[in-house]
Amino acid sequence: MPRQQPAAPRPVRRRSYDQFCAAARALDSVGDRWTLLIVRELLGGPRRYTDLHADLPGVSTDVLASRLKDMEQTGLAVRRKLPPPAAASVYELTGRGRGLLPVLAALADWGAPALTERRPTDAVRAHWFALPLLRALAGLTQDGVLEVRLDEGEFHVRTGTGSQALVSGADDAELYGEMYGYGPADHADARITLDAALCLELGRGEVTLAEAVKDGRIEVSGEGPLATELRGA
Repeated sequence: MPRQQPAAPRPVRRRSYDQFCAAARALDSVGDRWTLLIVRELLGGPRRYTDLHADLPGVSTDVLASRLKDMEQTGLAVRRKLPPPAAASVYELTGRGRGLLPVLAALADWGAPALTERRPTDAVRAHWFALPLLRALAGLTQDGVLEVRLDEGEFHVRTGTGSQALVSGADDAELYGEMYGYGPADHADARITLDAALCLELGRGEVTLAEAVKDGRIEVSGEGPLATELRGA
């Protein structure tokens, strides 16, 4: 019997607006449904496929796999294996992919007025509130890892003028944290406790971080320089 020929490699998708315009070129890469939300999930560091699927409710497995493959082919993300003890295959943004942080932050600012009441069909994850909160934290000068505690869960933000703002869910901090200079949640340099509604107010600029701390709407814990700066001492 003749030998079966190997399957042809999956062709690179080249859907394009075919316009000599920077915005059109950008949308060639990130304009597909779900792509920017996958970027949002990867801004906190490497994620396993199962973690991505769990935190992107509504995406099918086929669409998620297709978008991740496209992101690899366009240089936005890479897939690799973490060393022991994690020993997991993960997806991670490239430098070009991480460059989308200000794009997503701007979209979050633009979309914030639409977040009035949560609809019964709306899913929610704590770390989704990181984007609106980054605006309020941008003035912090102390380098460190800030743990943010909401009723919906916890996430981490890296602060300081010399570091890129990285966000991570609480579970990911222990699994991947050493790669980014922080460890499990109990090693955070400072912690703040607030509610999701206040996160949105901070993101919309309706209240400042200092005002919310002074009014007792944000509880600050920790004794290091970052906690001191948050308290305004």
